[in-house]
Amino acid sequence: MQVAYLLTCSPSLYFSFPSARRNIPPIIPRIFPRAEMSSFSQDGHPPFAENGVVLGCGALSLDYLATVDAFPKPDDKIRSTSLKVEGGGNTGNALTCAARLGLKPRLISKIANDAQGKNILTELKGDGVDTSFIVVSEGNSPFTYIIVDNETKTRTCIHTPGYPPMVPNDLSDSKLFSALDGSSLVYLDGRLHETALVVAKEATQRKIPILVDAERKREGLDEILKLATYIVCSEKFPQAWTTIPSIPNALVSILLRLPKIKFVVVTRGDKGCLMLERSINDAREAEEVEIGSLLESLMQKVDKRSIIPTCISSKTNIRISADGIGSISGRLLVGTAELISPSELTDTTGAGDAFIGAILYALCAGMPAEKMLPFASQVAAAGCRALGARSGLPWRTDRRLAPFLASSNQNSNFLA
Repeated sequence: MQVAYLLTCSPSLYFSFPSARRNIPPIIPRIFPRAEMSSFSQDGHPPFAENGVVLGCGALSLDYLATVDAFPKPDDKIRSTSLKVEGGGNTGNALTCAARLGLKPRLISKIANDAQGKNILTELKGDGVDTSFIVVSEGNSPFTYIIVDNETKTRTCIHTPGYPPMVPNDLSDSKLFSALDGSSLVYLDGRLHETALVVAKEATQRKIPILVDAERKREGLDEILKLATYIVCSEKFPQAWTTIPSIPNALVSILLRLPKIKFVVVTRGDKGCLMLERSINDAREAEEVEIGSLLESLMQKVDKRSIIPTCISSKTNIRISADGIGSISGRLLVGTAELISPSELTDTTGAGDAFIGAILYALCAGMPAEKMLPFASQVAAAGCRALGARSGLPWRTDRRLAPFLASSNQNSNFLA
């Protein structure tokens, strides 16, 4: 099986790469039209909740994406079949997704006053992201070479960090306070950890919830996680961070070690996602269920014939245990991925960032978890049928999102 995702077409830079071209590809901005927010009600789409400001702090990049028939062997010389240049970076991608869904994202990061940096800013502004809190200095902007293997449907990223790196002194108190004023939610991707920790501490003082993208173990991440309200992580992170071999057991350990966390979601590609949610009320007198057995029972309820994302939830407010680790009061949810034939799958770059962008929207809009997970899977799915992290991201006006956006302010207290 392969991950499948909705196709949403947008103008993009997409051209052939002649074998004679040896220089770094030209920097050409990819401009997207901004969504017409006023048209939603006319088209039957509900107006977005007034509280839609999200502040993100983390990575920006310019991505050079080259597709190849097959990944090269050592010392090979091969030709690319196409080339694309567009903005990237976890935070840049996630907030672009959030902006297209209707949020009002603000972004804290650092780039250089070079051609790459100017292209990064132009693209973000075109998608409706507030770039006024991005630090621009002399130096080099970050960029990433991405090799997309058409044979295995995988991508390999080679990243070059920007210089000089961002430090807390780059962000004045007045800028930080202004960025946080009116924000409903803060998103941190684990990079720029010193600056991110400053943002997280101030957000905590203001009682603004924090979502952390735990892609992998990083310097300074542990201190940020202690202040987090929600975690969305990669499939490898729970085991790597806890040293517990089982993902379900590792999720229980994460909630026990981080008592402020309301939920942790682990994304698993074409296998969907898992979410362990902590209950508001402690259910110590409730029946205790071992999480491995609970997961197995939920997986048996999944309709494997369905190609659209679905969600199966355990009972709420039960006692969920992990042998030798402990137990928490909460519930376990299983989300499935949208499936598509391998011939239609183009590129998985940025699928996790799109998933997080949709989670940001869902939290601000008050979606219940049973709707949030399929919604995030469907939004993330869009990008995998287009080359690059952003080209396939859907706009809020996409009618295929209408079932999720029809009413999404009930049965959720995530931001309460």
